[in-house]
Amino acid sequence: MTTGDHEVTEGELDDQVTSWTASGTAPLVPEVTLLLADDIHRTWSETDEEAPPFWAFAWAGGQALARHVLDHPGLVVGKKVLDLASGSGLVGIAALRAGASAVVASDHDARARVATARNAALNGVAVEVVGDLMTGEGPELDVDVILAGDVFYEQPMARLMLDFLDEATGVGIDVYVGDPGREYLPRKRVEPLATYEVPDTTDLEGRAVTPTTVHRLL
Repeated sequence: MTTGDHEVTEGELDDQVTSWTASGTAPLVPEVTLLLADDIHRTWSETDEEAPPFWAFAWAGGQALARHVLDHPGLVVGKKVLDLASGSGLVGIAALRAGASAVVASDHDARARVATARNAALNGVAVEVVGDLMTGEGPELDVDVILAGDVFYEQPMARLMLDFLDEATGVGIDVYVGDPGREYLPRKRVEPLATYEVPDTTDLEGRAVTPTTVHRLL
């Protein structure tokens, strides 16, 4: 990863992730320990990146999807799972806790990949962390289930995501998404399965509680 003229090493990324976060849990998924930041604006400023530090927070879509997987382990038990746009790795870790045989976590952000690896270690599970599968940075896709939390928040990302997920469903991969009502959710293409009231979301969503639905992509 390059910042300005400086090539950031893996060790530096690890130091950044740990210095900007502290061990905690997401309100809806207390079973999973995560490295979390406490102020999105300060952390975003420190990262000096265009995109928010998705990896440093447990977003509503990911929390709902992780909760649903833990409560409905039959979705993943004995299966190989892809945690797509993994962020903190919360959803993939929950899948392993629910009985998935293996989890691959994919994210374009180098800090997210570091955070996912650290969070997996904190929870005593093994996650294979790779680059952005949607742009060919990771290995060839070989999974049974794809889990994607909160990925339809902007139009370019949503289009790329839906193209990738359409290819997956076309070859028989089950796809589940967690979404708090983002504008670019393909509403005519999903089947809602359950809705969760995600608490303590004022800083991220501007409201104390965010209703978030888990869908199956049709």
